[in-house]
Amino acid sequence: MPKTARRAGRRATRRFTRRDIAVLGVLLGIPVLLDIVIVWGPALASVGLSFTSWDGIGDIHWVGGDNYENLVQDYPAFWPAVRHNLLWIAFLGLVATPFGLFLAVLIDRGIRFSRFYQSVLYMPVVLSLAVVGFMAQLLLGTDQGVVNTILNDPDDPVDWLGDSDINLWMMMLAASWRHTGYVMILYLAGLKSVDPALKEAAAIDGANERQTFFRVTLPTLRPVNVIVGVITVIEALRAFDIVYAVNKGRNGLELLSVLITDNIIGEASRIGFGSAIAVVLLGVSLGFIVTFLVQELRGAREK
Repeated sequence: MPKTARRAGRRATRRFTRRDIAVLGVLLGIPVLLDIVIVWGPALASVGLSFTSWDGIGDIHWVGGDNYENLVQDYPAFWPAVRHNLLWIAFLGLVATPFGLFLAVLIDRGIRFSRFYQSVLYMPVVLSLAVVGFMAQLLLGTDQGVVNTILNDPDDPVDWLGDSDINLWMMMLAASWRHTGYVMILYLAGLKSVDPALKEAAAIDGANERQTFFRVTLPTLRPVNVIVGVITVIEALRAFDIVYAVNKGRNGLELLSVLITDNIIGEASRIGFGSAIAVVLLGVSLGFIVTFLVQELRGAREK
C-alpha cells in the first residue's frame, strides 16, 4: 500500500484527543445546559406544578386535575382569552403575513427607492411590542390621540382602546405593523435565492407573472414558508406586552399570557393555577407548530 494511502487512512481513523473532547463538551454542553435550565426545566416544572396548589411560599399540595377543571368551568376569563389568541393567530396569518409577502415581491422586482422602502418597513421590527403599545396609546388615545384629533369630534370621541368591541382589532393591527416588516425581510431573502432560470423557463412556456409566482416562485419558497408559519404562531401566542401596556390585558384584551401573569405574579399568587394556563398555552402552540411542520415536510417529500 502506498505511503500516501496509509497516511490518509490514519487521518480518517484519527480519534479525538482530550482537548478535542473538552472543546466539543464546552461548545455543545453549555448551550444544551442553558436550554435545559432556561427552557425545558421551567416548562416541565410548570407541567408538574399545574397539578398542585401552591402560593409560592407555603407547602405544595397535590390537587390532581382540579386546576384544569376550574379553568374550563369556573374561570370566566379563560374562554375569551383562548378566542382572542386564536383570533390573533388568524389575523397575523391571514392578513399580516400575506401583506409582508406582497411587499417583499414588490421590493424584489426592483421598484424605485426600494432600499428606502425596505428600511422604513423593517424599522418597526427593532421596536418591542411594549413600545408599539405605547405608540398605539399616543395615536388612539381618547383625549389627545392623533386619530381622534384628526376626526375632530371632542363631544363624542371614539374610544379605540377602551371599547371592547374594537380595541382587540386595534392591537392586532398595531402588532401586524411590526410583524409585516419581519415577514417581508424573510421572504425577501427567500426571493433572492430563487433561480432566475426557473422564471425564464416559465415565461418561455407562456406563463404570465401571476402564474409564474404561484406555480414556480411560491413552491420554491417552501422552506421560508415553514419558518414564517412557525414565527407567526409564536408571535401570536406570546403576545403580552402590547396589551399589558395599554390596559393590563383587560376589558376585551384578555390573552392567555396575561392570565398566566395575573395568577402567578398577582396578589392571589396561584402558582399551580397559573401553571395550568401555561400548560394550555404550551399545548396550543405545540399543536399548531407540529401540525404545520408535519404538513410542510410531508409536502416536501411528496414533491
